[in-house]
Amino acid sequence: MTDPPTPLITRIEPLRPRGLCVRIHLDGDEPLEVTLEALELSRLGVGDTLTPPTRHNLLNADADVRVRQAALNLLSYRARTRQELRLRLRQKGFSPTRIDPCLERLAARGLLDDATVATAFVRDRLRLRPRGRAQLMSELRAKGVGADLAQEIIEQVFEEEEVSDTDLARAAVEAWLSRQPADVKAVLLSDISEPKREKARRRLYGYLVRRGFRGDSLSEAMDSLIDLA
Repeated sequence: MTDPPTPLITRIEPLRPRGLCVRIHLDGDEPLEVTLEALELSRLGVGDTLTPPTRHNLLNADADVRVRQAALNLLSYRARTRQELRLRLRQKGFSPTRIDPCLERLAARGLLDDATVATAFVRDRLRLRPRGRAQLMSELRAKGVGADLAQEIIEQVFEEEEVSDTDLARAAVEAWLSRQPADVKAVLLSDISEPKREKARRRLYGYLVRRGFRGDSLSEAMDSLIDLA
């Protein structure tokens, strides 16, 4: 039995949008759709034959280009940690063996940096939606930032912004009070212990805990109700 003839490239058709992909028409075989960059890297053109090794190299280059394009597209919307980007690429169907080398190359080019993402995240949190250190640590860990790096970033940003957990917790108390009806504020700020007051204090306490305030900062924030009375 003779081997089937090696297909010949008869035409290269640009595909929309913007011609980033092409369809390679072959003599005696099904056409292939690959990225233009992969085709250029393979140095193939009309009249060339597509041997099995050449086809393998072309498709391998195409897969690398596609995962990189997907990663850059995701990063164009917002900065992401390595873990966040890896997860999104997995959701798009790319394999880990293709993703991890891509992430290494992006990191080497300075396009993927967990420290930079974590710093911007903590700074935005403090300015727009203040949270305590515990909550910030939990959120950074969920993004895949290592515990030591997360702790370092939190300490650094708190120092640069000249804030403390206690400051943020007290501000959270004032913000919470400003949104409460007059009767809730009145009973909460009174010095008479009664069921309604204890219920309001529990609500405030839970509010602060959910925002990551713990220990002394939480206690001092609750005690600051005396100053507001």
